[in-house]
Amino acid sequence: MKAYVFPGQGAQFTGMGKELYDSNEEAKALFEKANDILGFRITDVMFEGTAEELKQTNVTQPAVFLHSVITALCAEEFTPDVVAGHSLGEFSALVACGALNFEDALKLVAKRADAMQKACEMNPSTMAAILGLSDEDVEKVCEGVEGVVPANYNCPGQLVISGSKEGIEKACEAAKEAGAKRALPLPVGGAFHSPFMEPAKAELQKAIEETVLNTPKCPIYQNVDAKPQTDPAVIKENLIAQLTAPVKWTQIVQAMIADGVTEFIECGPGKVLSGLVKKVDRKMPTTSL
Repeated sequence: MKAYVFPGQGAQFTGMGKELYDSNEEAKALFEKANDILGFRITDVMFEGTAEELKQTNVTQPAVFLHSVITALCAEEFTPDVVAGHSLGEFSALVACGALNFEDALKLVAKRADAMQKACEMNPSTMAAILGLSDEDVEKVCEGVEGVVPANYNCPGQLVISGSKEGIEKACEAAKEAGAKRALPLPVGGAFHSPFMEPAKAELQKAIEETVLNTPKCPIYQNVDAKPQTDPAVIKENLIAQLTAPVKWTQIVQAMIADGVTEFIECGPGKVLSGLVKKVDRKMPTTSL
């Protein structure tokens, strides 16, 4: 059983998608359609932009989405039994399983990125990765610091937390005292997957509710509940909740393996998710498109 998985923000790099654009007419047409939809040439930033330009949320999110989705849509063989995406990657996964069409998904991703950017500017906040502590211990640290919550359950021994800048500083100190190997502040614009994203959630909710979502061709394991979903109404609810809820990636990988997945194929820039899958199950075969 094959699981196709799609990365989120942070997987971007300069030059991403250029080879695909140059070598595949179908890919080139999709990239050009994306330039038209977004109203600026995102391909210029993807192919030649600086790391700093690519790091802006309103560029990063559509860029990673486009690379992932176009890679999947233009693959010679693309036959997922199940799909999942990490944070932003959930939108890529929804296109891959036929629940969202390319244009609608790109518009939602652009709206999501803008809304999150605005929320970051309203409430300065940040994230940190805690390495070498159990999930339970990190959860205890968060309970002890006001305004800090678990944000990304990436793999056993790696949990990202979100909160105010002051709160994250305190939580990093507390995590080290509790025995964490490292507590690393992340170079991000805000506290994603936390209550700090509430203004963005309100903005995105309307757009998601107005978008047509079809029954997917295969189950999608969603970030919010780590369960395989096929009901469009439930998928929409989870998609809206996703902005302020933690990403349960560890639980998604564990659930997929328990349900019979025998191979993970990563679609998009980098190999971050393949690495996380290996941390859950060292022997699990992983490849990337």
